[in-house]
Amino acid sequence: MPVTTTRIARDVVTVTGPDTTGYLQGQLSQDVAALDVGGAALSFVLQPQGKVDTWMRVDRAGPETVRLDTDPGAGAGLVARLERFKLRTEVDIALTEAVDVLAVRGAEVLDGVPCGWPGAPGSDVFDADPDDLPTDLPVGAVALDADGYEALRIRAGVPRMGAEITPDTIPAELGRWVIEASVSFTKGCYTGQELVARIDSRGGNVPRHLRGLVGPGLAAGAVVTGPEGKEVGVVTSAAGEVGLALLHRRVEVPATVLVDGAEVRAVDLPIS
Repeated sequence: MPVTTTRIARDVVTVTGPDTTGYLQGQLSQDVAALDVGGAALSFVLQPQGKVDTWMRVDRAGPETVRLDTDPGAGAGLVARLERFKLRTEVDIALTEAVDVLAVRGAEVLDGVPCGWPGAPGSDVFDADPDDLPTDLPVGAVALDADGYEALRIRAGVPRMGAEITPDTIPAELGRWVIEASVSFTKGCYTGQELVARIDSRGGNVPRHLRGLVGPGLAAGAVVTGPEGKEVGVVTSAAGEVGLALLHRRVEVPATVLVDGAEVRAVDLPIS
């Protein structure tokens, strides 16, 4: 992956207080207690039945401060979910929406929070000065617009809240990379753990799998059908001739499927 920079927005939920670590340890799929100050990792907050409420990054900003950042528009729902389970717990939860971020992909920079994608490092620099770039940014970094960044995300197979991730999504449907980056199978109990652990013990067998699509005329919301003419999924994201879709498990990639009558290749992720 070449080194790129893009101005994006993230919703940031800041949790502070003496009970922060213990509280989040029981709510997040990630092992928050194992993160050193300055460490970061991906995580889910799940519904009690195990489906995804929010996918986010956990940034251990201080001994009693954790920042959770997620896709723009998803922060308010994350706050509501955390507040609902905050019983007799000394934590404060605050939301800052649409925080300006410089997304660096293909390299890490010192002032950024780690944000690696499959097969490539990355960093997000929060509240970055629009007129300045990180001093340790590799020479030759390419500035991408929103469309270019979206294509990069799709090719990497990184899901997005409201697109690939909805209240009906089961974590394992999003692929092995997402599970390995977001779930600890050695920590104690957390809300929604039972379904995640049960599916993992059965080899990740779920009804749908996140797949890449390659072909012309892709558009979010378009129905995907198999060779037998049955619907096998819906395009969740698209940029140019690449897209993502949660396809029925009977589609064994690589395979040819139809999107609005046009032949498209369904492939494993990331898209090469």
